[in-house]
Amino acid sequence: MTDNTKFPPEKNFPAGYQPPKVWTWEKGNGGAFASINRPIAGPTHEKELPVGKHPIQLYSLGTPNGVKVTILLEELLAAGHSGAEYDAWIIRINDGDQFGSGFVAINPNSKIPAMMDHAPVDGGAPIRLFESASMMTYLADKFGAFLPKDARKRAEVMNWLFWQMGSAPFLGGGFGHFYEYAPIKIQYAIDRYAMEVKRQLDVLNRQLANNEYIAGEEYSIADMAILPWYGRLAAKAAYSDAGDFLSVDEYEHVQRWRKQLFARPAVDRGSMVNRAFGEPSKQLLERHDASDFETKTQDKIGKA
Repeated sequence: MTDNTKFPPEKNFPAGYQPPKVWTWEKGNGGAFASINRPIAGPTHEKELPVGKHPIQLYSLGTPNGVKVTILLEELLAAGHSGAEYDAWIIRINDGDQFGSGFVAINPNSKIPAMMDHAPVDGGAPIRLFESASMMTYLADKFGAFLPKDARKRAEVMNWLFWQMGSAPFLGGGFGHFYEYAPIKIQYAIDRYAMEVKRQLDVLNRQLANNEYIAGEEYSIADMAILPWYGRLAAKAAYSDAGDFLSVDEYEHVQRWRKQLFARPAVDRGSMVNRAFGEPSKQLLERHDASDFETKTQDKIGKA
């Protein structure tokens, strides 16, 4: 029997773009990020990265992916792990800093954040780290914090950490791009990703209905990874009016969780690091000492 069903049904979609047989790159495509998007990897220019006084050197920007790691570092310091002191250098992705040779040597994928640990536990050569989940797991293991040693509890934290890594691209590169940054509004794309983001919020809401934190009763790196993406959305602080568009107030357990976590001082500090947008008092472009939060936020720069 011949199946003539077409999916999706053609009648639901107006005539539009027809892909050519072979794709070619047209510079300028990509909406708000057209100036830095390209279909090849590797450095575009020679530029060494600075190295500060602390063992941990972070090269990042205060995006949701970036602040996942700085929240963890600030939580480690708050918990008394002095070895987690760090220098955080800003990488301005709109200027193409991530394509400098020094950055690419740490992260060949040219995405923030990237990190070097100059004091690994084995005393050997510095260790490079890229991908935020890899960095967070490494730091949690190194300092023995925010990642349970019990096999079952650890597995649950890792489940949710990697849930975030797999899910957030639908929120950011999918919904966020087409809702906020794309040069044209495409209903099909917005509807498709809005549906998926609401499904993800429901996944979190159901999990948090019976658990204080994402992976159970212990605060963990899973919470720190998910909060900058989904907590920020729940707080109506992402993609203009997207919070209202997605009716985020209806996810009561997500709302309880995000308020609880955003009230933590270390979360507040970590969310400020390498931040180059928003309220000046919440922007700490670079962090090299704990005192920088008091003296070097953008509202204080240049003031006596």
